[in-house]
Amino acid sequence: MALAVSIAAAAAAGVWSGALVLASRAPIAPRGRIVAILVAAGAAFAGFAYAAAMAHLRTADELAFADEGRDIRVTGVIASLPAQLERGTRFEFHVERVETPDVRVPPRIALAWYGADAQVRAAQRWSLTVRLRRPHGAMNPGGFDLEAWMIERRLRATGYVRDGRADDAPRRIDAMVWQPGPAIDRARQHLRGAMQRRLANERYGGVLIALVLGDQRAIAESDWSLFNRTGISHLVSISGLHITMIAGLAALGVGALWRRSRRLLARGSAQAAAAVAAVAAALAYCLLAGWGVPAQRTFFMLSTVAAALVLRRGLGPATTLALAAAVVCALDPWAVIAPGFWLSFGAVAAIFLVMHGRAALRAESSWRTRVADAARIQLAVTLALVPLTIVLFRQVSVVSPLANAIAIPVVSLAVTPLALIGAAFALLPEPLASFAAPSFALAHWLFDTLAVALQTLVALPWASVAIAAPPSWALALAVGGVLWLLAPPGWPLRWAGATWLLPLFVWPAPRPAEGELWVTALDVGQGMAVLVETRDAALLYDAGPRYTAAADAGERVILPYLRWRGIGHLDALVVSHLDSDHSGGAASILRALPVARVLTSIDPAHPVLADARRVERCEAGQRIALGELDARVLHPLAADYERTGVTTNALSCVVSVGTGDARVLLTGDLPAREEAQLVARADALAAPLTSAPHHGSRHSSSAAFVGAARPRWVIVQAGYRNRFGHPDAGVVERYRQAGAQVARTDHSGAIQWRWRRDGTIEVEAWRRQHARYWHNRPVAGHEPAPVESDESMESGSSPDDALQPH
Repeated sequence: MALAVSIAAAAAAGVWSGALVLASRAPIAPRGRIVAILVAAGAAFAGFAYAAAMAHLRTADELAFADEGRDIRVTGVIASLPAQLERGTRFEFHVERVETPDVRVPPRIALAWYGADAQVRAAQRWSLTVRLRRPHGAMNPGGFDLEAWMIERRLRATGYVRDGRADDAPRRIDAMVWQPGPAIDRARQHLRGAMQRRLANERYGGVLIALVLGDQRAIAESDWSLFNRTGISHLVSISGLHITMIAGLAALGVGALWRRSRRLLARGSAQAAAAVAAVAAALAYCLLAGWGVPAQRTFFMLSTVAAALVLRRGLGPATTLALAAAVVCALDPWAVIAPGFWLSFGAVAAIFLVMHGRAALRAESSWRTRVADAARIQLAVTLALVPLTIVLFRQVSVVSPLANAIAIPVVSLAVTPLALIGAAFALLPEPLASFAAPSFALAHWLFDTLAVALQTLVALPWASVAIAAPPSWALALAVGGVLWLLAPPGWPLRWAGATWLLPLFVWPAPRPAEGELWVTALDVGQGMAVLVETRDAALLYDAGPRYTAAADAGERVILPYLRWRGIGHLDALVVSHLDSDHSGGAASILRALPVARVLTSIDPAHPVLADARRVERCEAGQRIALGELDARVLHPLAADYERTGVTTNALSCVVSVGTGDARVLLTGDLPAREEAQLVARADALAAPLTSAPHHGSRHSSSAAFVGAARPRWVIVQAGYRNRFGHPDAGVVERYRQAGAQVARTDHSGAIQWRWRRDGTIEVEAWRRQHARYWHNRPVAGHEPAPVESDESMESGSSPDDALQPH
């Protein structure tokens, strides 16, 4: 994978740089071309060697399988901005010493401290007893790659702090460790606390905090949906424009003061002093904002320009951009797997390309010229990022140019400066701190007004277009079309470049052929979600768990997969029962997609079904025809709903779904007693593919049930090293003794079975067949000693600050 990453980065840089060279139409001698090719080849090889060496060093820090689930005593420093969870605090921990003998712990780990009070601070040194596991996230097509994010963050283990009565108590050793990284995070935490106290009741307080500190965790999922659909998500993080503004103000101030002093002018030029001040201010702001990819990109571009000014060397846009990319990749080779890298450099490259050969935006230009150039830049950026936004977000915002035309001046020139002014006042003692209130109030009012305008735009029926994952050839063609469209004036048939983008929009998404059945067991952690498809119908059984109050499998896993597949509606949603690990994502799905009917044992008046159009109670004997897809309800009986003390598990809706002989038996959390009743009365229980009742619990999957179902494959959807011990080893062995293959999403990621018309069955396990070197490969025999961890990471969903593009 290191080779792929290196080649991808080299290819991207080469395409954009080559486009800029072509735009300049500068003649290159044949000998110069050969030298350029050799230099590019040498750079690609050096990039591969460097990335491979870094990958080897990073993966060598992994936690051993044998050390998963052990109680380990470590001493170290809280090395990140702590994040509040529903039940505690999450933070990154730099391990300085391992006190447990014969254990090797990675130098940087992610920890959750359940029940911890608000006194956990960055830069504190603690001695803690922890229980760890290897990085392991959900693996689904079109989903977020948590393990890639973790290796980029140097996090090679996750876990939680043990502070029960039988454990050695956590002990704070130092209240403050004066190391650069942790000290900066302590300052960021102090500023965040000051802002939170003044913005606690404000709807978009999290946006203002993100604009100042780059901490996006307080922004609601619904707000991210709005920002993504209108194409302005780049504005609610630390963007290049914000950093450039800070640097420009510093340069203006220092330059003006420098010119007033003869002594200073004798030591050096005001231009050089202003350049140094700009770089220093940009660095300070970037560090305060968390040092993300866009911040790095802008800082290194400013540094390159500043160095050129100081050394009196002229650098072109392509050289400046290439040097910034080279420095970013040298410091962090994994930056190229972050969406922000491609979005940031792609947008800037598009601006350079479209403005090449044109006069820059100048104050003396007419207002018509300035408006036309601004519109041209916005359109160029929108076009350039179309292939990327389809790959990353499976949608294109049609209203993005208009939304950005409104949002860019409001956010960059008004909201962000006001938020920064308010933050500066918030750090001062009273009564000066009271001046933060009007700045924050005005900034919030402006953003609230902007949000109303964005909601009006996104309500339009054509505001955004959902697009299935396109093939590689269509993406390559689209990139060529974008370059053609953005070529300088005079380039032949520039309009024809638009035709090269058409395959992205008209390419038909893969679907089962007539008579075929596709079944996909998604990797949702400790929960259940199975998609069953035929040529003309799609049924979803269960909606996965709710991970936290702000995150669920519907939003984080199921909807991204459906977008990746190009599925825009569901013919039926079966919610087997009320337990959160089966119904947790239902509300998100019902809000986001048209669902023709919901079949469930849940009371129709329950809030989780508030957005359902049609709800039917699940009762044995029902038979639903959805085109070629046939669904038969086997449990519960109508009388079961009237039983005193009946549990939600006992009311699990059991259905047999399929077409012809291709069928899947989906069982929810059916207990052993109800299994026996089902076996006694069901005459059509056998199915080639069966889900293990209750995730393979030892209290389910009786010998009688296994014998009646007679499966060839068994689906077990469970969380990696979950605290319940699912699936039970005895249950797994029972299925294997019956001749069935056990397919586990915690080991294999999402798993898809495809019944072809000729009777063959294809099976694809996403983790095993699409593995990268940073992905965990669970080893059989290490299932004991379950590990709890941060709610979001336990599920394999994305952490809040990594979910969105920067």
